[in-house]
Amino acid sequence: MPISAIGAVEKLTAKLDSNNIVQYKLPLAAIDENGEQQSIALNPLIGRKLTLVFHSMIACKNCGKATKKSYSQGFCYPCMAKLAQCDMCIMKPETCHHHLGTCREPEWGEKHCMVDHYVYLSNTSGLKVGITRHTQIPTRWIDQGATQALPLFKVRTRLQSGLVETALAELVSDKTNWRAMLKGSNEPIDLKAQAKVLVPQIADRLAEIKLKYGEESVQQLDEHVVNIVFPVSQYLTKISSFNFDKTSTISGILLGIKGQYLIFEEGVINMRKFSSYQITAEY
Repeated sequence: MPISAIGAVEKLTAKLDSNNIVQYKLPLAAIDENGEQQSIALNPLIGRKLTLVFHSMIACKNCGKATKKSYSQGFCYPCMAKLAQCDMCIMKPETCHHHLGTCREPEWGEKHCMVDHYVYLSNTSGLKVGITRHTQIPTRWIDQGATQALPLFKVRTRLQSGLVETALAELVSDKTNWRAMLKGSNEPIDLKAQAKVLVPQIADRLAEIKLKYGEESVQQLDEHVVNIVFPVSQYLTKISSFNFDKTSTISGILLGIKGQYLIFEEGVINMRKFSSYQITAEY
């Protein structure tokens, strides 16, 4: 008998095991008879049929109200417009305005933005620069489908991490080509060697940041490269994307998971994109 679970989609959770293989789960925002949140272990389902059915219901993950359209990956429009986590500075940290007293939620900003962040190099669809909070390592790298990652700098705030990132982004990409990322595992990059080439080129920008925010605002690191192995039995040569707004039922053999994408024989779906969509998963 197939097993089924129903609930609102949340982003895939992921952890690295002792062999640096990502172990994925699909949380569904519903409580079972034991009072625990339903969560489906996905790795054991690779090679098996998985069916996801969207029930044309979306509930804001902040206020719980029904919404016809999801904004900022799971919110209704009013919540998207008032929450700090949905502000543009989350996408562009160099525009953080907490210090100006205009943050939508100052306490949220203190907890999430005025804390240590890391600037890193990674190998996703190629060499990439990015930032993440200290609490999101290695989750951020996994979510982006990075097969390698190297922390370069530790900084004291999100704003400062954005300033360092934008300096490096003039030299390397700060975006992932998701289609290329899903077509296979990239050739390894010597991230240490890349760092030795790139960091000296932003020395003047780093000096400016330290002059403005203090010598300890940016600390260069000497870390090991983290290697990440994604559970994929077969990659697709042509990428087609499933969309619950257009197709309510997605069904097929699960070939693997990479980033926040489930890879089926006929296409892929970004589960994070459909946060708060009410679905049934049958496997």
